[in-house]
Amino acid sequence: MVYEELQRLEKLAGQLIRRVKMLEKENEELHKELLENQQSMREKEDALENFKNQIKISKIVSNIPVENDASAELRGRIDNYIKEIDKIITHLSE
Repeated sequence: MVYEELQRLEKLAGQLIRRVKMLEKENEELHKELLENQQSMREKEDALENFKNQIKISKIVSNIPVENDASAELRGRIDNYIKEIDKIITHLSE
């Protein structure tokens, strides 16, 4: 009787140990997934911030009055810089 109870308890302890190991592994996988999601979210926030900056720069460029050739040239240069920065950001994102 005591021996049977001891065997039952050992069996339960074994099941408990397996369950704990399984939960630890699941916790580790979830933690890894969380870190990956956090990294992805940071990258998307950075991309969004860059996009907001592009919009601000574009608004500034469009608000530059085109009164003479120098202003038109400046606007063209700024537009070209924005395009180059976009290409670089796209390239770095890949």
